Amino acid sequence: MAGSIKLGVLGSGSGSNMQAIIDAIESGDLHAEIVLVMSDYEDAYILERARRAGIRAEVIDCGGYKTKFPDERQAVVASRLRDAGVDIVCLAGFMRLVKRPLLDVFPDRILNIHPSLLPAYPGLMAWKQAVDAGAEESGCTVHYVDAGMDTGPIIMQARVPVLDGDDAASLHARIQVAEHGLYPKAIGQVAEELCLG
Repeated sequence: MAGSIKLGVLGSGSGSNMQAIIDAIESGDLHAEIVLVMSDYEDAYILERARRAGIRAEVIDCGGYKTKFPDERQAVVASRLRDAGVDIVCLAGFMRLVKRPLLDVFPDRILNIHPSLLPAYPGLMAWKQAVDAGAEESGCTVHYVDAGMDTGPIIMQARVPVLDGDDAASLHARIQVAEHGLYPKAIGQVAEELCLG
C-alpha cells in the first residue's frame, strides 16, 4: 500500500467504526492504511479487532485518570503516532478530550465522528439527548477536532429520522449504521484533499 494515506485510530470501546474503516479499505472503497490503533482501556475490544486485522495495537497509559487525558500522556501518544508515520488521526469512540500537544502535532488532521447533527446535541449520549428533546431528526457528523467538545469544523453529515416509538437504543442502533457508511467516506475526502494540497 505504498503511497496510501496512513491512519492512526484512537478508541475507547468496541471499535465498530474502526471496523467499518477496515472494511472500506479491504473493499477498495478507501485508499488508506491503518498503521496504529491505541486505546485508553487495555480490555477495549477495539484493540482485539486491530490485532485480528494484523494492525499494531497499543494501550494509552492515562496515569490512572478515569476521564482526564493529561498533557504529558497526549505528548507520548502524539509521538507514537508520528513515529508510525500517521497522516490522519481518527477518533472512533474515544472518550477523552483531545487538546494540545496532539492538536499541535496533527493540526487539521484529527477527525471525529459524533452521533448527532452537530451543532445539535454535543457531548455524551447524543442519541438520548435527541429522543429526550423530542427531535424529529438526528444523524451523525464527521468533523475536525479542535480544543472544544464537538465544536470543530464539519466535514460531512448523514441524517437519520427519529421514528415514532424510537427509544434511545433503537435510534442509536440506526445512527451507528449511518456512521459506518459516513466515516470512511469522510476520511477519503480529507485524504484526497491532503494529497492534492
